[in-house]
Amino acid sequence: MHETVDKGHGRLEIRRIWTSTELNDYLEFPCHQQVMRIERITEILKSGKQRHEVVFGITSLSPEQASPERLLELNRGHWSIENSLHYVRDTTFDEDRSQIRTKTAPQVMATLRNLTISLLRLNSFTNIASGLRHFAAHQCLTLALIGL
Repeated sequence: MHETVDKGHGRLEIRRIWTSTELNDYLEFPCHQQVMRIERITEILKSGKQRHEVVFGITSLSPEQASPERLLELNRGHWSIENSLHYVRDTTFDEDRSQIRTKTAPQVMATLRNLTISLLRLNSFTNIASGLRHFAAHQCLTLALIGL
């Protein structure tokens, strides 16, 4: 078991993880090494309102490869990556209002958006909207971005 407590942005967040190998003989899941239970308790400090969440997971990482502390770090890191990508796609590309809905077109457009974000980040743009404006104003540089 491992627990973290973070205070910031007007919230108090408690995260707890329990891991076990006790179920390994009972699970028919490929490459499983540990099961986990993650509990998140978030309190809004001004209002006192609380949110309680419990999730379960399976990992292929053994206890020697990933302690409960490390698994909690990996879980939290996954969400920061996930949130930063979706936030950019939703705000900068306004993806939620996209009218592209037939066949594979939505998947192709999502791939192109992800490629654009990755290219800009690889070229040291931390603000994707700023990077898009830069290349819109300097269209001759756009092909150089991909090496052409």
